[in-house]
Amino acid sequence: MSFKEYSFQDLLSNIVDNRGKTCPVTDSGIPLIATNCIKNDSLYPVYEKIRFVDDETYQNWFRGHPEPEDIIFVCKGSPGRVAWTQNPVPFCIAQDMVAIRANQDLVFPKYLFALLRSPKTQKKIEDMHVGSLIPHFKKGDFKNLYLDIIEDKVIQKKIGDIYFSFCEKIEANRQINQTLEEMAQAIFKSWFVYFEPVKAKIAVLENGGTQADATLAAMQVISGKTTQQLQTLQAQHPDKYQQLHQTADLFPNAMQNSELGKIPKGWRVSEIGNEVTVVGGGTPSTKIPEFWDDGEINWATPKDLSSLQDKVLLNTDRKITPAGLTKISSGLLPENTVLMSSRAPVGYLALAKVPVAVNQGFIAMKCEGELTPEFVLQWCDSVMDQIQNRASGTTFMEISKKNFKPIAVIVPSKAVMERFSTTVGNLYDGIKSNVVQSKSLAKIRDSLLPKLLSGDFN
Repeated sequence: MSFKEYSFQDLLSNIVDNRGKTCPVTDSGIPLIATNCIKNDSLYPVYEKIRFVDDETYQNWFRGHPEPEDIIFVCKGSPGRVAWTQNPVPFCIAQDMVAIRANQDLVFPKYLFALLRSPKTQKKIEDMHVGSLIPHFKKGDFKNLYLDIIEDKVIQKKIGDIYFSFCEKIEANRQINQTLEEMAQAIFKSWFVYFEPVKAKIAVLENGGTQADATLAAMQVISGKTTQQLQTLQAQHPDKYQQLHQTADLFPNAMQNSELGKIPKGWRVSEIGNEVTVVGGGTPSTKIPEFWDDGEINWATPKDLSSLQDKVLLNTDRKITPAGLTKISSGLLPENTVLMSSRAPVGYLALAKVPVAVNQGFIAMKCEGELTPEFVLQWCDSVMDQIQNRASGTTFMEISKKNFKPIAVIVPSKAVMERFSTTVGNLYDGIKSNVVQSKSLAKIRDSLLPKLLSGDFN
C-alpha cells in the first residue's frame, strides 16, 4: 500500500473562513451554527442553542458559505471536531470554525472526513493546540499538520464510503429517535396540556351531537385521521380501530374548575413531590480508590446527560464500586427513574434505562405512584420554564428539592395514564433499541477505522 505525506493545507481546494466577530442575529431566519453544534458523534451539525440571521445578513455579511460535501472544522474551543455538510446546506457558520473543501485531485472528500476523525489525526491536532484557557488550532497552522494519504484513489473512495455508511446508519437512527421523541411530546401536549380529546367531545355535545359522535371526534383528534380514514381503518384493521375507540372512551366529556383553571372532569391537581419520590445524590471521595477502582456501577453526573442526543441513559462515563455506592444516600436508583440536572445547567433530562447512582447535581424522580416515568419525563419538559424560574444561586443557578416539590401537576385518571404510558412507552422502547444499535455500529466503525486507514482490509 503506497502512502504520501501532505500538509493539511495542500489537501484543501478552498477554506470558507468568516470574520472573527459576531454577526448580526435575529429571532428567526437562516440557522447560524456555532462550534457547540459540531460533535464527533454526529454526522451533520446538530441544532443546539442556535441563532439566526436574516437574508440580507446571509447575502452580504459573510465572506462565503459552505457547499455540499464541505467539512465543517472547528478551530477554537474543541479544535478538530468535524461534521459533514449535507445537500442542500441548511445553515451558515459563525466564527471559530471553517468550512473546508477537499482538493479532489489529491483526496476523496469522505476519505478526508474519516481521516480527520481518526484518533491519530485528532491527537496530532490536540498536540498543536495553542491557548491555555480556550484551545485554539490556528488556520495558519494547517500547513504544519501533516497527514499520510493513501495514493490509490479507488481505495480512498472505498475507505471513505465504508466509514460514511456507518455514519449514515447512525444518523438515520438519530433522526428516527428525534421523530419518536417529537411524537411523545405531541401526544403529551394534546392529552395533558391542551386537553384536545376532551375539548373535541365537549364541542360535539354542545352542538347537539350524540355520545357516539363525541367519541368519533376524540378518535379523530387522537389519531389525526379524518372520518373517511377512520372508516378505512375500521374496514382494514378492525383491531386497531377498536383500540383507538377504547382510548377515546377513556377521556371525559366535561371540564371542571381547579386552582390551575379548567381541567378534565375526574382529574385532579397535585404537587409533583406528592406523586413521585424525589431524591438527590452524592459523590464518594475521589481520594479513596476502593470507591472507584474497577467499579462497575453506573454513576451519573450532568455531563452524562449533556452528551445525550436522545433522552435515554444507558451508560455513564464513570463507575463506582459497591463500597462507593454506600456513600450515596439515595443508593442505586432503579431503571426508569427520571433524571433532571439541578444545576450547571438546570434542565437536562433523561429516562434511566439502567440502574444508576447519581451525584449531587440531580433531582431524581422515582415513579412509584400513579404517575408513570414517561409521563413525568414529558411533564418536566413541558414545565421547564417554571422549573428554571425556581432556581437560584450566585455562582451558578440551582433548583433545590424543596423548591421543586411544590410545582403543580395535573394527575389524569388511572386508565388514561396507563394508556399513555403504553403508547409512549413503546416509543421509548424504540428509541432505546436504536441507541443500542447505534452504539454497536459506532464501536464497529471506530475499531475498523485505524485498520482501514492503514490499508488493512483483511
